[in-house]
Amino acid sequence: MVLYTTPFPNSCLSALHCVSWALIFPCYWLVDRLAASFIPTTYEKRQRADDPCCLQLLCTALFTPIYLALLVASLPFAFLGFLFWSPLQSARRPYIYSRLEDKGLASGAALLSEWKGTGPGKSFCFATANVCLLPDSLARVNNLFNTQARAKEIGQRIRNGAARPQIKIYIDSPTNTSISTAVFSSLVSPQGGDGVARAVPGSIKRTASVEYKGDGGRHPSDEAANGPASGDPADSSSPEDACIVRISGEEGGRPPEAEDPAPGGQARNGASGGSRGQTPNHNQRDGDSGSLGSPSASRESLVKGRAGPDAGAGGEPGANSKLLYKASTVKKAAARRRRHPDEAFDHEVSAFFPANLDFLCLQEVFDKRAATKLKNQLHGYFEYILYDVGVYGCQGCCSFKCLNSGLLFASRYPIMDVAYHCYPNKCNDDALASKGALFLKVQVGSTPQDQRIVGYIACTHLHAPQEDSAIRCGQLDLLQDWLADFRKSTSSSSAANPEELVAFDVVCGDFNFDNCSSDDKLEQQHSLFTHYRDPCRLGPGEEKPWAIGTLLDTNGLYDEDVCTPDNLQKVLESEEGRREYLAFPTSKSSGQKGRKELLKGNGRRIDYMLHAEEGLCPDWKSEVEEFSFITQLSGLTDHLPVAMRLMVSSGEEEA
Repeated sequence: MVLYTTPFPNSCLSALHCVSWALIFPCYWLVDRLAASFIPTTYEKRQRADDPCCLQLLCTALFTPIYLALLVASLPFAFLGFLFWSPLQSARRPYIYSRLEDKGLASGAALLSEWKGTGPGKSFCFATANVCLLPDSLARVNNLFNTQARAKEIGQRIRNGAARPQIKIYIDSPTNTSISTAVFSSLVSPQGGDGVARAVPGSIKRTASVEYKGDGGRHPSDEAANGPASGDPADSSSPEDACIVRISGEEGGRPPEAEDPAPGGQARNGASGGSRGQTPNHNQRDGDSGSLGSPSASRESLVKGRAGPDAGAGGEPGANSKLLYKASTVKKAAARRRRHPDEAFDHEVSAFFPANLDFLCLQEVFDKRAATKLKNQLHGYFEYILYDVGVYGCQGCCSFKCLNSGLLFASRYPIMDVAYHCYPNKCNDDALASKGALFLKVQVGSTPQDQRIVGYIACTHLHAPQEDSAIRCGQLDLLQDWLADFRKSTSSSSAANPEELVAFDVVCGDFNFDNCSSDDKLEQQHSLFTHYRDPCRLGPGEEKPWAIGTLLDTNGLYDEDVCTPDNLQKVLESEEGRREYLAFPTSKSSGQKGRKELLKGNGRRIDYMLHAEEGLCPDWKSEVEEFSFITQLSGLTDHLPVAMRLMVSSGEEEA
């Protein structure tokens, strides 16, 4: 299949579209700025309360007449541009495909050679997030602002989290069954004012020695906090590369299962740590303020990552070194059984996106300029990206569309086929956006017989108003039909092209309903959940005890308790914190809209990550290895991203 790298089939139409949009944009920008000036966020209200001069109100009163005058002057040009722009949308393609141009930094081809479908299994990591990159005036309805700056910061944080080195931590103590925040903070602390990750003195309370296995003596915290330098793609090292941190109870102590150390240095306690600010996170310096702090981490906590190029090394030894320790699969499985005897996989609230993230699905990337900024940042890690997905005008849907679908897909593996469908059944404000579903087929390897190993991914964003259950159920019906059609139309079984092996089939996105609310019973019982497994749910209306909501209470986005990734992580690990900062379903019986029900103290989980256990290669099995709720985008969006790591292995392999 040909992937479209431009929105129009020829340069003439592209040029005409650019001219028409140039005529429309001043009017669009002025309307957005004018509306935004009358919708302050809670952060701006606090600033105004501390400012006795009320400078912001003075500026609003001064510039509003100017905006209005310019808006009136721009209307004729906008109308002329619209006359050209609207018919052009019938020729517009439904997405833009972007591939990292610097082939020397590309890693997709190298990844394909890593797995041949034999030997040890292969893990694939998926993440989904609603990032609320709307025009600034609309984003303020959700208490978010400065869409352009947020887009850049979101891309940086995702890249930095996914590109950090892989760290494995062991606690050598028969009584200590968890790793405290202090232990994690001794390895990496929030970024200081000089942009350097610092160790926190005295933060290891119950241990006497810390050692790590690596290569070249490079400290793993250098990139765990900051990730690769801005604009630099991550190193194409193997996803299984890891760094081991060994924490023992006695000086020189060593766990009985420790393996022979590889050449490398020692990680020791350092100087003072950075401080937390109270400003929104998108006003901070490049990189995120999160740490590896994970109070919920269990006895053998796994915080995986990749080692990227150290931009500041300047040719120093070990600047591009890789961490070459590969953890034992048997050891990991045994550790999971010790940590969660009632669960077959790890689950946690994490301050970071998973390391070695392979596929990223985003929703509500509506603003075109923000999408371009986000795409440029993500290209520092992901080689293949689809953005500006959707239709405009009256193309393909019943009503006029002012916004695209808001979907964005990023991948480290080559994309083979793409399809997009717009939901026809929408109403109210949702009808202005071309919400739909994006279907992708990716190649993740090849067998020794040159059979392609592929995977299927679908990303969607369903109808938003909570009372419209029938519309969402109709969209789920369409989603199932489109999934089947896409699998059928892209399958290969001819003699010239040997049958492909399907490794995974994943559906994710913002479904806009939860599995606990009585208002969402129709969606909870939909047949999609019989074909695809939701790792967080036991059944319709019944969640697993560790599952938490993914929709934040917008009123508390800028509170000091949750304004950094590690702060939000700590808050969400307690039921009291979840009741305070997560959104909860409405209660019809009580008559109190938005009432927080004590019996359902985990909030509304509306962002889903599903996977199929049937329809894959008959000799293989796909199992969830990890599932995490991510706080790294605190202050940048009103949703919690979720991530899932699948282990695909041959049925003949040992568990």
